[in-house]
Amino acid sequence: MPSPPISELTTRARDIFRLVVEGYLSSGQPVGSKTLAGAGGLNLSPASIRSVLHELEGLGLLAAPHTSAGRLPTEVGLRLFVDAMMQVAEPTAEERLTIESRLAQPGPIEAALTATSTLLSELSAAAGVVMVPRREPRLAQLQLVPLSATRALTVLVGSDGGIENRVIDLPGGIVPGAFEAASNYITAHLGGKTLAEAGRAIRAEIAAGRSALDAASRDLVERGLALWSEDTLQRPVLIVRGASNLIDESVQTDLERVRMLLDDLESKQSVASLLDSAREAEATRIFIGAENRLFALSGSSVIASPYRDREGRVVGVLGVIGPTRLNYARLVPMIDFTAQSLGKLIG
Repeated sequence: MPSPPISELTTRARDIFRLVVEGYLSSGQPVGSKTLAGAGGLNLSPASIRSVLHELEGLGLLAAPHTSAGRLPTEVGLRLFVDAMMQVAEPTAEERLTIESRLAQPGPIEAALTATSTLLSELSAAAGVVMVPRREPRLAQLQLVPLSATRALTVLVGSDGGIENRVIDLPGGIVPGAFEAASNYITAHLGGKTLAEAGRAIRAEIAAGRSALDAASRDLVERGLALWSEDTLQRPVLIVRGASNLIDESVQTDLERVRMLLDDLESKQSVASLLDSAREAEATRIFIGAENRLFALSGSSVIASPYRDREGRVVGVLGVIGPTRLNYARLVPMIDFTAQSLGKLIG
């Protein structure tokens, strides 16, 4: 259900709607007419306020979870508030300094990514998430070592000194000399290339008849490169910190929703796919509840912002995941600034 334009609401309705949303985001609890009557500036009786609340409920902007428990914003109402009424609070100079200093600690970029996720969790009291930049290793050496008649070990040495091992399945009948020939060929001719570049180069050489490898060695090279390329695409690409923040006293009556949210966070590849949809955004994106299928059942919100390297290319996405009562006005500019700060560290 789309939200009505803010211009369709009277000034009185807008004021009451804003107070309900801000009260809910602050406390996580429904806001009643008596509370609103005590708020400064309305000068309305509880009966008049209840009439407006009923009107807003009819428009689908508010809901009453129980008969006399007051009102809280629906997901449609939250979207209207975020898009048309929210006034963001820019990070203070002290907060900016804290963010920059936390991310700029000495160490590899992976440490900065983990620090970013932890920081986002602390800022939001929810779960902080960071998509790891998709960086293909450049080849320095790839060795193929026979383990049995049907299996071989591939040892990838990256130009950064990193070493990883994988096991590949083999067709029968490969002679031992084919392993050495394949390993030497990759190291001598494909060193310095990414896996994707190496794959394209060797296929081009084979197609043009320029490869000095025999059929068995060519097959080994292609199998080894294919395994590593597939593994790079499928490996986890998300760092999640602070999921335990989602369990506090305020959720005791909503434990099933939190359980579903925690289950969703375990599916890192699915969460990464959701965040990936924010890569092309010019600014921070907000997904509320059922606006994304992944968190539709848990009724959770996602605030996500792309971060760029020093050349302005988007290399990942970071953000927070939590209940719909996140403090959007504070977190949106905070997440945006964190993305900018992390980007300065990405080469």
